[in-house]
Amino acid sequence: MKLAVIGTGYVGLVSGVCFAHKGNEVICVDLEQHKIDMLNRAESPIYEPGIEELIALNMEAGRLEFTSDLADAVRRSDIVILAVGTPSLANGEANLSYIEQAAADVGKAMNGYKIIMTKSTVPVGTNEKIKDVLAHHTSLSFDIVSAPEFLREGSAINDTLLPDRIIIGLDNTGLRETMVTLHQVFTDKIYVTDIRSAEMIKYASNAFLATKISFINEIANICEKVGADVTCVADGMGMDKRIGSSFLQAGIGYGGSCFPKDTNALIQIAGNVDYEFKLLKSVVEVNTDQRFMIVSKLRESLGQLRGVPIGIWGLAFKPNTDDIREAPALEIVETLIQAGAIVKLYDPIAMEKFKERVNHPNIVWCASPQQAAEGSDAVCLLTDWEEFKNVNLVQLSSILHKPVLIDGRNVFTEEQIQGSGLEYYSVGRPRMSGWNRDKVEA
Repeated sequence: MKLAVIGTGYVGLVSGVCFAHKGNEVICVDLEQHKIDMLNRAESPIYEPGIEELIALNMEAGRLEFTSDLADAVRRSDIVILAVGTPSLANGEANLSYIEQAAADVGKAMNGYKIIMTKSTVPVGTNEKIKDVLAHHTSLSFDIVSAPEFLREGSAINDTLLPDRIIIGLDNTGLRETMVTLHQVFTDKIYVTDIRSAEMIKYASNAFLATKISFINEIANICEKVGADVTCVADGMGMDKRIGSSFLQAGIGYGGSCFPKDTNALIQIAGNVDYEFKLLKSVVEVNTDQRFMIVSKLRESLGQLRGVPIGIWGLAFKPNTDDIREAPALEIVETLIQAGAIVKLYDPIAMEKFKERVNHPNIVWCASPQQAAEGSDAVCLLTDWEEFKNVNLVQLSSILHKPVLIDGRNVFTEEQIQGSGLEYYSVGRPRMSGWNRDKVEA
């Protein structure tokens, strides 16, 4: 099939490349010419493992091209995929201006019947608005389809090529065969429903996963007070098939471009129909509070923070991405700066993006985990990059000014900590908190 994908962010670029990889003719469109120039050199404007190799492979095969000429791409395609951003407004609602403008541009460019497929995350009822915008700009016939994405940054290619399921929302049931044919190259687990339900499935899914994260973090906080180990609790819970083990890793909370945005948007969607989503409001509140646990543990172990050098390992909201949107590190670093600390920052990928958002005389930008740790009174692990998991903890203890390690992602085991000489704090594992047992006994 011939596809035009409007937008080359995570959703648009990964979707376009993967559709091309499965044999479709794909034109990816972005109005920012510098992005198109990069992509035509097989260079990705986003960090995603494996994406540049797939771009080069499919460009060479003649299945994938990039352009800033939206009108030409629309005219040469049968299906137009809308994959532009829907960022949050100040009140938490989704900003639909970009997708409405894209729909208007598509409508003006149409030269015949088109299927318009929305992959952007949009509030319930948005596709009806898109339909109205298109109808305002064209007299030609078209159909609207909702096909929300469920990819995860850092594993987006695998999630697209091997998805758990594909959701397709359509009001014209005559499109069912075409849409199933387009998507069944990825999986046969395809659920077809109406458009409004498809829009809601995306928000409900992300809200539920965010709820699991906040729930296990609340359990972790109780574990610290009653002497239980949250990793054991999560393992035991996860064995129940009704619960499952995914998203039960205690830590400093969720971040990124999806969960924070989508939970706030769903709260607003509920509010717009006079329903107070009390549970989801609590999920968001718990997540906000959880990241400051790091600062509390620093105060507990060090006392005064003013003038104290503190190493930070990890700035991205999760490993294998350079995305710092709503990353816990943002608020943690800003709070430490306000407290007068000297923060020594290191991340394998996200340094430049973080520097664009946060810069201050109290920040020291480091070239390695060891540089961030050397001479510091504590190291805080905020992102569970593989690089940090492989650090020699005995060596780490020797280069710190004070041997304090605060593990915000529960990366290290009790066996790794024993004999390291570190004063170790994690999340919901009180037996491992405080001075290393070997050091106390010595």
